[in-house]
Amino acid sequence: MPTDTSAEISIFKRRESETRSYCRGFDTVFTRASGSELTDDKGRRYIDFLAGCSSLNYGHNDPDMKAALIEHISSDGLAHGLDLHTDAKAAFLEAFDQQILRPRSMDHKVMFTGPTGANAVEAALKLARKATGRTNVIAFTNGFHGVTMGALAATGNGYHRGGAGMALNGVTRMPYDGYLPGGADTADYLEAMLNDRSSGVDAPAAILLETVQGEGGLNAASPEWVQRIAALAKDHGALLIIDDIQAGCGRTGGFFSFEEMGITPDIVTLAKSVSGFGLPMALMLVRPQHDIFGPAEHNGTFRGNTHAFVTAWVAIRKFWTDDRFQRDVAAKSRLLTAALEEMSELLPGSCLKGRGMMQGLDVGSGELAASICACAFENGLIIETSGSEDQVVKVLAPLTTDNETFLKGLKILRDAIRGVTDSSKFAAE
Repeated sequence: MPTDTSAEISIFKRRESETRSYCRGFDTVFTRASGSELTDDKGRRYIDFLAGCSSLNYGHNDPDMKAALIEHISSDGLAHGLDLHTDAKAAFLEAFDQQILRPRSMDHKVMFTGPTGANAVEAALKLARKATGRTNVIAFTNGFHGVTMGALAATGNGYHRGGAGMALNGVTRMPYDGYLPGGADTADYLEAMLNDRSSGVDAPAAILLETVQGEGGLNAASPEWVQRIAALAKDHGALLIIDDIQAGCGRTGGFFSFEEMGITPDIVTLAKSVSGFGLPMALMLVRPQHDIFGPAEHNGTFRGNTHAFVTAWVAIRKFWTDDRFQRDVAAKSRLLTAALEEMSELLPGSCLKGRGMMQGLDVGSGELAASICACAFENGLIIETSGSEDQVVKVLAPLTTDNETFLKGLKILRDAIRGVTDSSKFAAE
């Protein structure tokens, strides 16, 4: 392995596509990771408040998942099995059924899609259109559902939509909860549009939403609003799709982000932390009456990752057999809220966004948010932005982060905010 950092950085610039993104803000070469910390090739350690964009909710290299994966590999367990029956898949499905679905009274079937969240969304949109015989999908402002063509049509971000190179059809955009000025109820707006046969909105196959918009700026929908949208979907013969790819797997408290909202989605998409270990895997959960795809009608060579089945089984058994993990996440969420409220006082006009362990600070400016994150990185914290103008500093720490490390990371963030806002440029603003 090369040890010359300058040479390593050079090969990335010479050979890696210009589409690379996260590495531009964290210009070092990482070599090791454990728990909530990353280490670079100079031996410098960084606290991780990005967590693979919520793909590492249980931290880096969880020792129990790692041991199970090593055992599986060393005993010649299957590395790849298409959608064949395997012992690893059976163990995962049994645990998922017993510890996740049944306790939440969910009768959903589990469909293994290609390994990305976008593929789960593509499958969900295809299935909803097939089940209803309709083509239109209702999606919401600032929603982000992936950048493959079907998912991108439902994504609101103009920059990503601009990469399509062709028309993005089949989606009607509606205002998300809290989007309209003056506190207008956007569920009322949607209801009026759906009830008016001259509104120009075609009867939808599905209504697709995130309960917390991860890339859209941590906009969090109220339970009452989500309940209204669920009722409208049912009344108008549309399937309700909850995209829980970033907000699920404990990030907002429960395993699913909608658990306390009194709804049962027709379809749920999961990816990111569902493997528990950062391994690629995505699922579509679908109510049995809508499970109408024929064999291989939506397929893919990597539908179902055998190694991910192994680690996901451990994650469920380790974190979801009782409520201790959820209680710990709730306590950490309260700590995060208090810290962000304190930081907000340093930035007049800023505001808290999100819920659970998916919170951040809207600082009003993408330039200011980027400067805060850059300063934090210089001082040993990895943290990113989100929002329509990248104006939200977003905390996505692993849910397993110990309190000492968590508080240390929050202090680095607070010091970065203080340092950046005290600088002559931003102080003048």
